[in-house]
Parts: sequence; C-alpha cells; structure tokens
Amino acid sequence: MKEKSSFFKKPAVQTILASILCAVLGIILGYIILLCMNPAHATEGMVAILKNFFKFSAKPQQLMYYLGSTLVKAVPVILCSEAILFAYKAGLFNIGAAGQYTVGILASLYTSLALGWNWFFCLLAAVIAGALWGAICGFFKAFCNVNEVIAGIMLNWISLYICNIVLSNETCMNTTKSETYDIAAKNPSGILPGFLQELFGKNQYMTIAVPITVIVAIIILLVLNKTTFGYELKATGHNKDAAKYAGMNAKRNIVLTLLISGAISGLAAALYYLTSIEHYKIASSVPGMGFSGIAVAFLGGLHPIGAIVAGLFVEYITLGGQYLNTNYFNPQVADLMIAIIIYLCGFVLFFKSIINRPKKVQKSGAEADKNASIKKEVQR
Repeated sequence: MKEKSSFFKKPAVQTILASILCAVLGIILGYIILLCMNPAHATEGMVAILKNFFKFSAKPQQLMYYLGSTLVKAVPVILCSEAILFAYKAGLFNIGAAGQYTVGILASLYTSLALGWNWFFCLLAAVIAGALWGAICGFFKAFCNVNEVIAGIMLNWISLYICNIVLSNETCMNTTKSETYDIAAKNPSGILPGFLQELFGKNQYMTIAVPITVIVAIIILLVLNKTTFGYELKATGHNKDAAKYAGMNAKRNIVLTLLISGAISGLAAALYYLTSIEHYKIASSVPGMGFSGIAVAFLGGLHPIGAIVAGLFVEYITLGGQYLNTNYFNPQVADLMIAIIIYLCGFVLFFKSIINRPKKVQKSGAEADKNASIKKEVQR
C-alpha cells in the first residue's frame, strides 16, 4: 500500500509557504526600516502601504477605479515573469526578456503612432518583434554555443538604443516633453478594446489586456504540463545531449523556447502601452520589467498561476508607496521592501530543504545489538 506523504511535503504547499514567508519577512524588515527612519510615524506609514487603495473603501467607485489601475499596471510584470518561467522550465535563463519587452514597446508604439495601425496589428507587430529578438538569442545559444545570459544582456542594450532612436522621431514623440504622444488622442483605433470599464469605476485603462494575461498563463501551464511539445522543451533544457539521443531536435527546441519567451515579453509591452496608461520616455537604462519579472517568477514558485498572484502582490506593495506621507518618508521605501522580498526569494530553496530534512529513524534494540557485534568483529 502506498504510503501517504505529509501535507507539508507536497511541492506546491512548500512553494506557497516559502513565498508567503518571503513576503511576510519583507514586510517586517520594511517596517523596521520605517522605524529607523521615523519611529513616531512608522506604524502609520506601514498601514498606508498595506492599505493602499482600500483607503477609499467608503467610495466604491473610486476603490474599483484604483483596483482596475493596479490590475493594468501588473500586466507587464506578470507577463514578463511568464516569459522567464517558460524559458526556465525549459532549462534556459532568459535575462533578455527586458530587451524583448523593449522591442515590443518599439513595435507597438511605432505602428500605432507613426503608421496609424489598428490595435490588433500593433499587438501582432509587438509579438513578432519580441519573438524575433528572442529567436536571435536562441540562435546564438543553439548554433554558436553562446550562453543565453551573455547574448540576452547584449541584446537588451541594443534594443534600448534602437527604441530611443526610432521613437524619438517627431511622428511618435513630443520632443519638447521627450515622451511619446497619447495614443487615445492621435490614433484612437490603436487603443485596446475596453473590458468591464463600468464595473471598475469607468476606468478607461481597463482593457482586454487583463483577461489576455490570465489566458496566456493558463496556456503556458497546459503547454508545459500537458503536451508532448512541452515535454520536449523541458527535456532539451535539462539535458540537451540526452534529448538529442532520444531523437529530439535540441537546437530547434532551444530556438523555439526563446522565440516563444520573447513573443510573450513583446506581448507584455503591447498590452501595457496600448492602454495609453503610460507614455514611453527616452531612457538611459533598460526597462525594469524584464528584471522584475525574474523576481516575480521565483516568488510565484515558477508556476504560471503563482506568477499572477506574485505579480499582483509586488505591484500592490509598489503602488502602496504613493500613499506614504512624504513629510516623513520617501515613497521609494515601498520599492525597498520589494527589493528585500526579492532578495529573500533566494532562500526559498533553503526553506524547502529544512522542510524536506529526513527524520532520523530509531533502530530497534535487536538491530542495534547486531550492528554493535559486527562493529566489534571488524575491529578485531
């Protein structure tokens, strides 16, 4: 008869507990930092961060509006984490997600503002751009044996400079403000269709980006765990030589993995910028979404659905910083808390090893006597 495993021995349970522990420890350490900065108002500051938009609980319409904005702003970090965990499950570390996200910004905004395309084709352009950028990284990995981390980092900076150069054109950017035009004003057809906007306090930024994000996560979950294709990708990532011996096309799978991962990153950019909730500004550093996605992926236990929960949590705490009283605290304290939580994610495996530590089995008296007599014989 099969022995029942302990509830706490289940991988899913361990992952959830480890992630919750990271979040709780991060909040506690954040509170300690607030105490060091201003002891008299530390509790007030922590309550403001954790309460976030729930401070408007007496005004349901306003509450739902800010909830909708939080969901929209969580979309890119969630999808970037999905892209990273997809590649990671296949044994590849896609640190180039930031660059793939950047070319997604370039493709979606240029086609919308300069070419006046409909939102669907802008979205498609971003997905294709991200996929091609990921495929380049995959090609170097598969055929030139270049580590995907090195290739990804180089491509990140190349994508940033190309994006800055192309979008600085007057057809896309208001040069006096160094930011792109409002899509809603210049090309209304480039804005994503709305989604439950009335329910979310008439929030014009609530679009189909939110349900698409959930659908993508479910598709990734099914592909990785329920399809032959997903099995081949994971097998190739874990042992390329063994996969090749088994008849799998290892090089093709590496390129495909990073191509799909890049497509998801490009989609993340389009689903965010085509809501017009934010305008692209000339940047001197690569967008942080790709790197934040790494943390969210691990905080979510490298699980597609877990990444959604982790992404919402990270965005919730980050946005909570704007409710801090700036007379006493810098709003970036919330970012510091997230950084601490991200750092603590590195201890998830350590936490799991403690839970999985095998118990010492106490030997029976007869067996102990037998072992002692054998030991004496050996000594003689």
